[in-house]
Amino acid sequence: MKKASLRADLNYRDEGAAVEVIMETPVSKEIRILFKSGQNMKSHKAPFPIIVAVHQGTIEFGVNNQMLTLNPGDLVYLDANVPHSLMAREDSMVRLTLWKTDTVERVRKVASPAGDK
Repeated sequence: MKKASLRADLNYRDEGAAVEVIMETPVSKEIRILFKSGQNMKSHKAPFPIIVAVHQGTIEFGVNNQMLTLNPGDLVYLDANVPHSLMAREDSMVRLTLWKTDTVERVRKVASPAGDK
């Protein structure tokens, strides 16, 4: 058994979204991303399927040439290599489920102010 908290030790950053691994399992990495209002992740792709879950705040989620407004409790599943973007309309918390072989470093690069792809 493993236990973690999405709500413990919340450290929002002024420069780019805060990305932290909160749990690793044999099949996934559970990532917490904290956005201050206005912070974003520019269009990027994940090499494996992902699940995005909004736990706090409001996120504008761009995918397939449309913009979705995601609120607390909303989930989005994407297949691998689907371009998508995120922008926080207010301070927000997102849980990102990554495939085990995907890297947190890739997510941190996308979340940096430079938005490296």
